Amino acid sequence: MNSDTVLLKEIIERAKNIVFFGGAGVSTESGIPDFRSSDGLYNQKYKYPPEQIVSHTFFKYNTEEFYRFYRDKMIYCEAKPNKAHIALAELEKSGKLSCVITQNIDGLHQMAGSKNVFELHGSIHRNYCLKCGKKYGLDKIIGTEGIPTCDLCGGIVRPDVVLYEEGLDPEILNGSIKNLRKADVLIIGGTSLGVYPAAGLIHEFTGDKIVLINKSVTPADKTADLVIREPIAQVLKEAVLM
Repeated sequence: MNSDTVLLKEIIERAKNIVFFGGAGVSTESGIPDFRSSDGLYNQKYKYPPEQIVSHTFFKYNTEEFYRFYRDKMIYCEAKPNKAHIALAELEKSGKLSCVITQNIDGLHQMAGSKNVFELHGSIHRNYCLKCGKKYGLDKIIGTEGIPTCDLCGGIVRPDVVLYEEGLDPEILNGSIKNLRKADVLIIGGTSLGVYPAAGLIHEFTGDKIVLINKSVTPADKTADLVIREPIAQVLKEAVLM
């Protein structure tokens, strides 16, 4: 355990109310690629740029092509929680962590046992009919081909995920802000802090310590009390589980 991880362990032990804010880097060690790294989704070649495909406009006018990409690159059914997810669930269970605020849509935090999770960008596990509102699980998407349609009314079924050009859920936003304002420690992990408005939420934190765990430089590095460049699963495993 290096000196930075020892310091993180001490910060966690002294903390009374921790909030974790995370992004795609939390799930990469579960086999889910991120978007902006050199081998991430945004740097792979498709007929259309990935950021265009996962937009509201593209979904509306190129629905079948959206689902081809979505099934191929956004759903990872075999992915399991890694040590980062497990450590955060343990912190919540111990009473140290009040919530997880995540930009991920994979549901791995809940699979690991976390109960209070604010999913800023929604979840692949929730889907609904655009016409009648009937709700569906992930099986409705992965168990069909082409454009999934509602069993009840025949309407298009879409994932409950936030696409580009769409706003975040006000209830999720308000819950995240409320918890950030009450926290004394904010741990930011596995995110480049380049996606807004989600990344702007960290400015709601006015507590004592900010810890940043990310392999690359972020806009928050200069304001963080501790910056760790090691893989987040390894860091949280050593700081929480050992």
